[in-house]
Amino acid sequence: MKFEDKIRQMKGKEKIIMLTAYDYQMAKILDEVGVDLILVGDSLGMVFQGYTDTKKVTMDDMIYHTKAVARGAKNTPVIGDMPIHSYDTVETALKNAQLFLDAGANGVKIEGNKPEIIEALIAAKVPVMGHVGLLPQTAQAYKVRGKTAEEAKQIFQDAVEIDGYGVFSIVLECIPENLAKRITENVNAPTIGIGAGKYCDGQVLVINDMLGLDESFTPKYLKRYANLNKTIKNAVKRFMKEVRLGAYPDEEHTYH
Repeated sequence: MKFEDKIRQMKGKEKIIMLTAYDYQMAKILDEVGVDLILVGDSLGMVFQGYTDTKKVTMDDMIYHTKAVARGAKNTPVIGDMPIHSYDTVETALKNAQLFLDAGANGVKIEGNKPEIIEALIAAKVPVMGHVGLLPQTAQAYKVRGKTAEEAKQIFQDAVEIDGYGVFSIVLECIPENLAKRITENVNAPTIGIGAGKYCDGQVLVINDMLGLDESFTPKYLKRYANLNKTIKNAVKRFMKEVRLGAYPDEEHTYH
């Protein structure tokens, strides 16, 4: 069975788990614990490259990280996040989507309602994940979308239309829970929420965020499942202390 058909069949039955990864080791860990999807997110611009948004991420960046992730994900489908300007035209989108597939991705994600682009990709047998609500590539500010009746109506309409193009899932980012619920109940594709409440068919988080690597990033939707910032700092401090005291390397860790 194609992975996208398996994901579609999970709608309303079992929650879909998607997490981001940007390197071989993290992808290998996520693959071993059995997440449903790994997203090579353009969020790497923020958590890996240190930018304030995703707008500077290039195709070269994405392909480099996709190759690394694909080497670690032996069993888990990998989705490549199409970066800004990589799908401005049908020709560009088809070319870049193929680069993702050649790099080891199983499908791509597109932000916003792009009928011509999405339909062309699906016609070319490229599985497409949609994305509505907050769209980081074009957003002027990171805030909840769909709080006004007009904006909620547009997001709902976009989701329904994207569903009609044949996407295998739709990311709902930073929208009110009741809007996410209404979308989930009115589209055939499973929805995957991030800051969209509990009624979505699945959930996604940026792996660096849920592991607590950056203590300064505190959006309301984020739940930290570890505090690696503290763990790593403590480990490094221990290493520094032992080296300076001459306690490392000791006999156990020395070759003779």
